[in-house]
Amino acid sequence: MHTVWKGAISFGLVHVPVKMFSATEDKDISMRYIHKVCGSPLAYVRKCPSCEVEVQWEEITKGYEYEKGKFVLFEKDELEALNDSSSKTITILDFVDLTEIDPIYFQKTYYLSPDQAGGNAYQLLMTAMRDTGKIGIAKISIRSKSSLAAIRVLGDCISMETIFYPDEIRPVTQVPNLPEVLNVNEKELTMAKLLIDQLSTPFEPGKYTDDYRAKLLDLINHKVAGEEIKIAPAKPEANVMDLMAALQASIEAVKPIPTDPGTTTAKPKKRAPKKTTVQAAAGGETETPSPAKRKKAAPKPKA
Repeated sequence: MHTVWKGAISFGLVHVPVKMFSATEDKDISMRYIHKVCGSPLAYVRKCPSCEVEVQWEEITKGYEYEKGKFVLFEKDELEALNDSSSKTITILDFVDLTEIDPIYFQKTYYLSPDQAGGNAYQLLMTAMRDTGKIGIAKISIRSKSSLAAIRVLGDCISMETIFYPDEIRPVTQVPNLPEVLNVNEKELTMAKLLIDQLSTPFEPGKYTDDYRAKLLDLINHKVAGEEIKIAPAKPEANVMDLMAALQASIEAVKPIPTDPGTTTAKPKKRAPKKTTVQAAAGGETETPSPAKRKKAAPKPKA
């Protein structure tokens, strides 16, 4: 893993030297824009629209547009001066319960490992947080950006999730077309709860896969091999207008199928009595004669 940051976790007067590693990776398949005429990849050029010249990195600075077309400029050392010594410290401000943080706040996850001689302090912090069930809310500055962070134990490792500041979360009141009054049909609600109950299962992350990426990789491999690809059009989804019918169909689709045939006991069928058949004289019908009939039907001896 590549180290993305080095510093220390600070809680109270305790400092834990750590290294930071990204816990996730972007597996999106990167595509480039290609000139159809010649097949060459397109290059992005930093060009000044006023001077009409290509601009080199050493000629670029940062600026803030305070009015349309008006900027205040900042040199690199001015922005770096805003970061004090705390820029290399993850300062834990409070310890809270993880359940108190809504998932909307989480951004990106990092792993933290002990650095230099910080092994003992690292284990102490990890064990203390595991035993108390608490996580730390901290401040950190990464690449000149200040963030809140949640410090918690993940397996046998201390992890850190950067989280948004509260003023970075848009209020739900800004979402258009939200219902002002909740009006739910009780029968539909019962069916919806039943469907949720049938679909409820323990979380197993391994069973979720990126189907689009797998199909795209397969398509790329076929194209590289020079095969002609024809993709069948997707089947149009049926537009079920009746909500109750949709709920009922969904419940039927996820009903558990019994896997043990011994669990279902079939009722024994009534056995028909055995027939001793004789051919009837007329019509070819069969019947079962009684002993009395057989005696009566026996031929009389001639005189």
